Order: sequence, then structure tokens, then C-alpha cells
Amino acid sequence: MYDTILFPTDGSDAAESVLEYALQIAAEHEATIHILNVADTGRDSVTTIRGEVIDVLETEGERIVAEAAQYAKDEGVPVVSAVLQGDPHKSRVDYSKQSDIDCIVMPTHGQRGIKRILLGSVTERVINTAAVPVVSVNPAGDRPFVYPPKHVLVPTDGSRGAALAVAEGINVARATGATLHLFHVVETGGLGPDARSVLKEGELTERANEMLAEATEKVEETSLDSVTSVIEHGNPAKVICDDIDENEIDLAIMGTHGQTDFSRYVMGGVSAKIIRQSPVPGTWVREPESESDEQSSS
Repeated sequence: MYDTILFPTDGSDAAESVLEYALQIAAEHEATIHILNVADTGRDSVTTIRGEVIDVLETEGERIVAEAAQYAKDEGVPVVSAVLQGDPHKSRVDYSKQSDIDCIVMPTHGQRGIKRILLGSVTERVINTAAVPVVSVNPAGDRPFVYPPKHVLVPTDGSRGAALAVAEGINVARATGATLHLFHVVETGGLGPDARSVLKEGELTERANEMLAEATEKVEETSLDSVTSVIEHGNPAKVICDDIDENEIDLAIMGTHGQTDFSRYVMGGVSAKIIRQSPVPGTWVREPESESDEQSSS
């Protein structure tokens, strides 16, 4: 499923705690892991000083990468290592394209004084711009991270981004033997007690049933046996995180561009909350940009 995996690291405790999980994924799929450190030259405080400071950052980066690479080799995982200069977010995304990376694994946050590389904002920007799945892992979680997963959760809102998440969930479940849990949350936080709200909630529930039926049909076409589907009502981020705990989910898979009038899984809203709060790793898949989108962002 994955032949090449990118693991960006700043050498922090947060990054080191996630390395083990990245190696589990690599070992399961017999993949090569690329260990990358970026000397953050995008900040004014570093750019103006340049010279010696950059050398120090690169030297430290080489040490960090060498230690992580040696650990990977000791675990029997093929490894490629690199140290780059540049903007943390852009360098990771560019490297993933140039090196034909299939998956990026990184912490939700990390910080080491002047070398602030794996911040939550950087992780979210990578998720929002990378062309490959990004696995975000909260190093502060109190549950052990285990791969391959036994239970995979895929929240869906019927969007194209969510459809990609369903497809990724199917691939993961088939590759690992995990049970696939399809899930939809009818967002009721903004609905009042009047009759119109009751009618609207009924319409939303009906639409939710249709979306889950469509997703389930896609799963059945792949002959995947272990699958469940559930509809819940409430605040999407809270309900999803609660379901993760209640059903012993090991991995959640979501699309970053999923959005409808009644349920939001978009970055900056529900998705951002889930990234920071989820007790288990989350795989994020992004809807590919159109040519016009790419031109406007360049």
C-alpha cells in the first residue's frame, strides 16, 4: 500500500515518540522510510543572521537525522535521510513530491527552542497541501499507538474529500485486516427546539442515511467483510472523539475538504479540533487541486 514514507523530525521528544509508529507502518508495508530535518530559514531571526547560525542548524539536523536513521536500520527498515534548508511546511511538501513519497507521518506538534519545526500550524498546512495521505499523531495521547490497526474509523459527509477518505479506509482495511467503521454526525448544535428545526433534523438524518448507504455500497463492491455504519447527532468533533474511545478505534481517516451545509470536516473547523484532540493517529487525505487551483496558488 505504501512503498515510501516520509518522517519529518526536529529531534524533539514529540518527534521521537512518533518515530516508532512511523516505523511500524513502514515495517507492515515493507516500505522505505525517508527521515527529513529542515533547518528553518524562513524566520526573519534566522534569515538575517545566516552564516554560522545556519551551519549550526544544519549540523544539529544531521545529528538528529543520523540518530533516527540508525534506529530505523536497527529495526530492519530501509532508510533514506536528508537535511534541508527552507520553510518547514513547504520543504516537506516539496520533498514528498520530488521523492515520490506515498505517505507522510508527523506529530501534531513539536518544539525545541529556536528549532521550532513541527508546530501544529505546520502540520495542518502540510495536511492541507500535500498530495499524499498525511498521518498526524498526537504525542501527548495516553493510548499506545499500534499499527497495523484493528479498527479504522472513517467519518463521511458525502463530499468528494470524504469519498477519498472512504477509499483510503478501504485500502487500509484490506491491507491490514482491520474492521472499517463508517460514521456520520448530524450536526445539531445550531438547531433550535421549534418545529422547523425538528423537520430540518429529520431531513438531515434522511440525507445521512443516503450517504452512509452510498459509502457502504462502495465498501461492498470491494468484498470487504468487516464493516459497520453508524449515524450520531451532536457536535461533530466531540462525537467523533467519543466514538474513537468507545469503539477502541486505532486509526481515523478523514478528508480535509469535506463540507456540506450540515456537517463540517474542514481544516480550521472540525478537522483542526480532531487533529489536536484525537487520542489516536489520524490519516488525512486531500482532494487533488485542479489545474486552475494550482496556477492560482503558485
